Amino acid sequence: MWFIRNRAISGKKGIILAKMKVAITSTGNALTSKLDSRFGRCAYFVVYDTETRSAEFIPNPNKDQIEGAGQASVQLVASKGVKKVISGEFGAKVKSLFDQLQIQLIVLPDQEKSINDIIDLLNHSNQSCNRGY
Repeated sequence: MWFIRNRAISGKKGIILAKMKVAITSTGNALTSKLDSRFGRCAYFVVYDTETRSAEFIPNPNKDQIEGAGQASVQLVASKGVKKVISGEFGAKVKSLFDQLQIQLIVLPDQEKSINDIIDLLNHSNQSCNRGY
């Protein structure tokens, strides 16, 4: 089950995505790494392009900041052209920044999912959308 701004979406369709870039918070720099529950202090951001199906792992330079890690991380992912961000949770301060930038937040409470699992869900959703399901 996915949570998009406090709305639960479940079912066969999953998340419907157009061709776009999606940022995913990650505990490591491999597809087998797990979803990181912390947005601003995650170890890595994975920028996944749903059109080219390419993934770029970006170390989070803000993870050890004393304060402002969330806001700086918003700017980082926004600079990569993402339209959606998937994480275990988001702080209150970053939610308004994402709203201003018109970037959608997706909360995935299952932190046992690997980055590859999440990418598979994104790809499956796009295939379903493209077939008109």
